[in-house]
Amino acid sequence: MELINDHLAVSARVLPPTGDGFLMLAGEAGSWRGHFAFPPAPLAARLKALAAGVEAREANVFRAVLRTPGEGDELLAARGIRPARYDVVVLIRTASVEAALALRQNAAYKEIAETMGAAARRTHEIVASNAGRLGDVDHSQDHRFLFNYFYADDRETLLKVWEYTAGWFQAKTSLPNSALMQPLAGERADYGLVNHASWPNWRTFLPSLIFRPTFRRFVLANFQANGIAAQPIIYRRV
Repeated sequence: MELINDHLAVSARVLPPTGDGFLMLAGEAGSWRGHFAFPPAPLAARLKALAAGVEAREANVFRAVLRTPGEGDELLAARGIRPARYDVVVLIRTASVEAALALRQNAAYKEIAETMGAAARRTHEIVASNAGRLGDVDHSQDHRFLFNYFYADDRETLLKVWEYTAGWFQAKTSLPNSALMQPLAGERADYGLVNHASWPNWRTFLPSLIFRPTFRRFVLANFQANGIAAQPIIYRRV
């Protein structure tokens, strides 16, 4: 792991991972105009209705709003990986990884997957475990939710760089939570980790990502130095 501008690092307040399982289904169904997303409202509403019938700890549907600054377009192109442009996401959290694997075979979930597959140009489905945590993501509030689709050739380095840079987000954007999802062995490997987090409102984090110089000098610089592509997208819960 290569450290860039280590004097800017802030120690992250990391919590132990949980035993939760995650089943995530993302779809590219709407359109993008620059950094702004326009997901199809009827699809999101239909998926929300179907998710209500899933037996799990929680099942939520999200619609994309905005792509925020990231890193690694050249790396993705070199590896033949298409950029993440998922404008609708279904995220189901279960009591265990085994429960998430079993849920994939459940009729209620299969209807969700068929509905998404029929409407989306491209889908991405994974079962994942919790690889790291800053706090549990609260879906009961109308917050701004992050899904950051990370790629790296070396997953161990990716996890270390995530923790190394997480303290910056806690200190500079008051990031209250984060649940890091790591696809199980045998799942699709386009993204070694998907980070799910939330902020109460736009002003909490967006000005820092646009105007604070250390975001590029520290966070994005460390991603680049360690061969990491970060593709952050902000969503609203449906």
